[in-house]
Amino acid sequence: MKFYLALWFAKLMGVAINMISKDRGTNLPGEKALTIDPDFVKHFKNIDYSKVIFITGTNGKSSTTNLVTHILKQNRKKIVSNLEGANLLGGIATILAKEASLSGKLKADYYIFETDERYLPLIYAQLPAQNMLITNLQKDQVQRNGDPDFIIRKLKEVVNPKMTLILNNEEPRSRFFEETACRSIYYGVSHHDESFTKGADFPTQACPKCHHDMSFDYYNVDSIGPFHCDFCGFASKKTPDYLITDLNFYDQSFKLKDVSFHMPYDLPFMFYNYAGSLAVCEAICGIAPEAAAKAFENFKNIGGRFEVLTYKNKTIKYMRIKQENPDTLQSALNIMASDQSEKMVALGLYVVNDFVPHYINTFYAFDCDFKPVVDSNVERYLCFSEHVSYDTANRLIYDGVAKEAITIMDSDNINEIFAEIDKAKTDNIYLITWLSTFEKMKKFIEGGQN
Repeated sequence: MKFYLALWFAKLMGVAINMISKDRGTNLPGEKALTIDPDFVKHFKNIDYSKVIFITGTNGKSSTTNLVTHILKQNRKKIVSNLEGANLLGGIATILAKEASLSGKLKADYYIFETDERYLPLIYAQLPAQNMLITNLQKDQVQRNGDPDFIIRKLKEVVNPKMTLILNNEEPRSRFFEETACRSIYYGVSHHDESFTKGADFPTQACPKCHHDMSFDYYNVDSIGPFHCDFCGFASKKTPDYLITDLNFYDQSFKLKDVSFHMPYDLPFMFYNYAGSLAVCEAICGIAPEAAAKAFENFKNIGGRFEVLTYKNKTIKYMRIKQENPDTLQSALNIMASDQSEKMVALGLYVVNDFVPHYINTFYAFDCDFKPVVDSNVERYLCFSEHVSYDTANRLIYDGVAKEAITIMDSDNINEIFAEIDKAKTDNIYLITWLSTFEKMKKFIEGGQN
């Protein structure tokens, strides 16, 4: 009876919240249902766990979940998924309550859930999925996640011989789980025009098996690329099961198994999302590459990851990153550095306030290589936001930027930010900041201030 009370309450709350705002209510109804019935998710009916797919990891899980769901829906599959990104147990409980009948019965071909890597054991205890894609395991949100080894230990509580794993072939910590599952499927990306190498003075990562230094042949994304360990022999496969090849930035196309695909977003970090999604769709869901390719033509990713605004005669290219994640910051820096035309770089890094105590997280910027950006024809830098703006400026100075080329603004006043953008001679502006600040800037432009 507790389950039915929780279910009906969650449904009513979801309807009520949706009447106020369609963008809210992705987590709260499920959280409240779990207070009524702590085993709420366990009690839904008709879920075939062999049709449940978890998508987890540090970076790329939202985009990959979105793309997998899009491909399957385009191929007329009934999907239940938490596309809004509420990836804790409460968010999954919310979407299940919404999609279930009043008696708790569900009907779907597949259940695709983005899952938070730290809280995966709690989710799995109530929803024992038999399929899981691991995108990558990297430094992230130190308050919550500690270090990647901590997350590896969390995933070890879940991965078991009943599972099929879809693993990033070129990310050592993801591949580390290959021996635990009953079946492992590998995906990867071939060398392309944006692949790069690092100098010997740049630190590498430890082998997850023997803890000696890993060697990377090259990188497709920071810390992801073909690798090997000279000590224990742990290495990426030369030819993974699903390999993206023939990446053509000019034509915005690539191939997988000799099938041509349109590239909706030509950003290097998206290539692994493409490869992982196609691996899931064929190996788990039976959607052949030819059928999946059609869905790429009209794929729109989650808003806010990479957007372009027009302000007066200037183009503002916004790249959203996790504030607590050096790999996403490095990917954004690499994109900036690849543009050799004159530019202005605006960096709004903030105090991280996931929970008390808040902290000024600047150390991750020192894990990144700013030198390629510094050498890529930057007219001027703007470092804004309260507290962290001075740290950001210092990080630039350490890589050789002249103090005179940096404007420091210890606030995120939108009018002042645009006043600085106005001063730039170049019309090419790159922006990294929190999504909330970007949304304010977007409203400023839409309000006729340009």
